[in-house]
Amino acid sequence: MKRKKVVLIATGGTIASKKKEDTGLLESGVITGEEIVQYCDIPADINVEVESMLQKASMHLTFDDLLTLKERIDLYLRKDDVSGVVVTQGTDTLEESSYFINLITNHKKPIVFTGSQRSPGEVGTDAFINIKHAILAACSEDLYHVGVVVVFNERIFHSRYVKKEHASNVQGFNSFGFGYLGIIDNEAVYIFQKPLVNEFYELKSSLPEVDIIKCYMGADDKYVRAAREANVDGIVLEGVGRGQVTPAMMGEIKQCIQAGIIVVITTSAVEGEVYTTYDYEGSAFDLKKAGVILGRDYDSKKARMKLMVGLASNHPNISEIFNPL
Repeated sequence: MKRKKVVLIATGGTIASKKKEDTGLLESGVITGEEIVQYCDIPADINVEVESMLQKASMHLTFDDLLTLKERIDLYLRKDDVSGVVVTQGTDTLEESSYFINLITNHKKPIVFTGSQRSPGEVGTDAFINIKHAILAACSEDLYHVGVVVVFNERIFHSRYVKKEHASNVQGFNSFGFGYLGIIDNEAVYIFQKPLVNEFYELKSSLPEVDIIKCYMGADDKYVRAAREANVDGIVLEGVGRGQVTPAMMGEIKQCIQAGIIVVITTSAVEGEVYTTYDYEGSAFDLKKAGVILGRDYDSKKARMKLMVGLASNHPNISEIFNPL
């Protein structure tokens, strides 16, 4: 039986952290990928090549880092002897970076993101088992043409819907309403469902500046105005329910549209999508009439990633990427 090869690209995070001697608190990204993988009990029939690309906390990652990561993934997955790629990073931005990479890569082979909620030195750490399971998933041909997935706590999630659901528990991620794609059990990968469509956008220009503005009871227009005055390229409004904002925000939102800023409305609800259910000031219907794009069931972070990628791909109709025919 031919030995499979997986490339692990390490970028830092809790999964690569140690306690600082002076404070006793964790410092992210100080353990290299080469150091940690030797404790992961990888099956003998899998060869793991490690590249410690970065050693950062995930909130320190930049889009330049992610574009470099994309280049490294492309390089490895073009090699015939590589079965898949695993990326380790901090969990705080894992749902964002994994979906961003999903949108801008187009490979049949698996790309698997993972991290940990507990550092490698803590009792009950999930670091080693998550890496092991991610490597097993990266070898699975059942994950061909699926896009970027996230492996965490024995479960396989698609990057499109995965969300960090807990700040510290080892069951840190979930896909509300859609569930996980499969599981890893006793070193076997089982896939139960796959997405019907996986999108890909080729970046043709630099990434635009897109802000997220959260809506809440009594919210005024100062953050929308600040974004407009900062000349951002896009705004994602995290509305409530079916996609509502306060009446006080509408004037500035309309000015943003007139200034050529792309505005997308999403919902803070965990499940369900924005829809023109109501006809009153600040409703999704009112927003749509003003030129705001309905962001369907995208959460604000994923909508931001998609809007950035859509604009950088010079897509002729941004509304279509959120509402395909």
